[in-house]
Amino acid sequence: MTMHTADGSGDPYSPQGGGYEQPQANPYQQPQGNPYQQPRPPQGGYAGQDQPTVQLGRIPAQAFEQPGWPSYPPQAPERPVPPPRVGEEPAAGAPEPAAAEPAASTGRNGLIMALGSLASRALGFVRSAVIVAALATGPAGDAFNVANSLPNIVYMMLLGGVLASVFVPELVHAMQTHKDGGQAYTDRLLTLCGVILVVLTVGAWLFAPQIVDFYSEFEGVQRELAITFARYCLPQILFYGVFTLLGQVLNARDRFGAMMWTPVLNNVVAIGVFGGYLAMGRHAYEANEVSSGDALLLGLGSTLGIVVQAVALLPSLRSARFTYRPRFDWRGAGLTRPLRAAGWALALVLATQLSFAVITSLSTSAGTAAKAAGILGGRGFSAYNNAYALFVVPQGVITVSLVTALLPTMSRAATAGDYRKIGEDLSGVLRSSAAMVVTAAVLFFALGSQIAMAAYGYGPGQSVHDDAMVVGLLLMAFAVGLPAFCAQYGLARGFYAMGDARTPFWLTLISTGTNAALCWVAYETLPLRYKVIGMAVAHTVAATLSAVVTGVALGRRLAKGAPAATTVPAPRQPEGNPDATMVLRTDAFAPGANATVDLGVRRGGRRGSGLEGGRLVTLHLGLVLACVPGALAAHWLAGRFGASLLGSLTGLAVGSLAVLLSLFVLARPLGVGASVAPFARKLRIPYPTPAPTSGKHRR
Repeated sequence: MTMHTADGSGDPYSPQGGGYEQPQANPYQQPQGNPYQQPRPPQGGYAGQDQPTVQLGRIPAQAFEQPGWPSYPPQAPERPVPPPRVGEEPAAGAPEPAAAEPAASTGRNGLIMALGSLASRALGFVRSAVIVAALATGPAGDAFNVANSLPNIVYMMLLGGVLASVFVPELVHAMQTHKDGGQAYTDRLLTLCGVILVVLTVGAWLFAPQIVDFYSEFEGVQRELAITFARYCLPQILFYGVFTLLGQVLNARDRFGAMMWTPVLNNVVAIGVFGGYLAMGRHAYEANEVSSGDALLLGLGSTLGIVVQAVALLPSLRSARFTYRPRFDWRGAGLTRPLRAAGWALALVLATQLSFAVITSLSTSAGTAAKAAGILGGRGFSAYNNAYALFVVPQGVITVSLVTALLPTMSRAATAGDYRKIGEDLSGVLRSSAAMVVTAAVLFFALGSQIAMAAYGYGPGQSVHDDAMVVGLLLMAFAVGLPAFCAQYGLARGFYAMGDARTPFWLTLISTGTNAALCWVAYETLPLRYKVIGMAVAHTVAATLSAVVTGVALGRRLAKGAPAATTVPAPRQPEGNPDATMVLRTDAFAPGANATVDLGVRRGGRRGSGLEGGRLVTLHLGLVLACVPGALAAHWLAGRFGASLLGSLTGLAVGSLAVLLSLFVLARPLGVGASVAPFARKLRIPYPTPAPTSGKHRR
């Protein structure tokens, strides 16, 4: 996060305010109206601000003319040029449009996304509970989960940083630099990606048996059931992809709510489908208990939810005034860079899928062997998958929401050549979310069994309780790596903001390779009862290693600064003021371009990556220490209420209060109160914000 002095420096990169307040308007914020409109100050200047020392205005084309450059037509002296319509040239002398509304802050966008993600996750657990009640975690449940996992995993990769992180910077760059606001470029990109998604979906559907065999070691009736489910579920890939692509169009326009809220509709449809299956008196544990009609209902019902989720984005696109026209004139349209980045992104997906295939195969084998040995509780892929679904909730609600809202801003900073700001923004997000992420990790570790019972402790028979206990153990193993898992996600977005998709691929190879190798070691060495739990430990080790390697690589990259070719050289200043050179923030506006040029002061001290990795590690360790006494008390108190569903819910409530109380009481003595203050405000708990100890303090 940015450094600034308490008395208020003139650094445009340092917004004023107290510690950890709502983020201020970003200097690189994408305007919502006419990108060519010159803002005009009110009469008498801006209230409450110092008088400007530099008068900003339209820079005439003649000021950029150099020998050998082509001449540019004269610009209109008075009225700004409105944005051209698709396929039209800008009309000279057109009436000036209304002033654009100020865009929402990153904090507000993150809050909207977090609420949507939280609502979707909450219904997602209801959906998971209904599925477990319908198919349990036995052979039938494993067959459905494996068949439904491929489109889900591809979707998570697309949404979690592959197509999303690759295309948002490209769309933002096109909106800032193209004459039509990037409309034609966006149409071509969507058309090309749509064709690729259709080919991928058809190919996956045709090779469904091979895919099922690759991801599992099912035999007989269970294999046939998994293939049948896969035939119905694999078309989800197309609609997941369409949903992701359209969502990135909205995100590039700073509209984040719809993409996080529409999955609620998907969960509602799935709950209705599986709830109807239960209402008909159906329930299956063994694979041979699922009829062809049941497979049709459950498989197509799951796919229908994804279709509804994608279609629900259309009203938001119309509200953003985005229209789509298929364009197949791809040659020479500037798609080489995003396609090259998408190629690396696809390689990243394949690497992740290979690791996932190893984990799926090993976990299904462990589950089959444990069932044959008469060990209680499902100890296969379903248990691993259910625990992982709980584990990623904090990342999806907190980290993904904040980083996704920040990605367009980081992309604009990268276009401006201000790499340090990327590091400062990422550091700020990790610091402001640290208290929530660490608290979630401690709760998972101390109350894993209670959380698993609250999420999955529904249905008939003793097997439900036994299955939930295994999920609780897996959740405890996953929990240790949650802070590193969240940090790695945010740090990787820094590379994507700079248009670099190659480095995240190599970093992903390290994490996925480590995860797969350690899972194999756990499978080969641990007793049958603990094989799948050892795989969760392997994920924790791999996530921690990945966070360290990604942080070091990103820090070095940001410290080097932007390549010389990406920024416009600053003009030489008089000797009397060598520390304040006026520089163009972006190379988007070519010499003579009809645009308002954003000027800022580049200070000589703005060097380094801005990540402050050592301070982040110290902060997380301090938060863990603040939670430890509460975690011990929570574990002891929760055990007093028993292992039933009601006892687990009661123990979860009491234990959570104990952890929060410990955090709020010990945070300030341990020096981490500034990170806890925003968390307390979100919970509507009065908590004093620590005062700065010197002239410079953290925002």
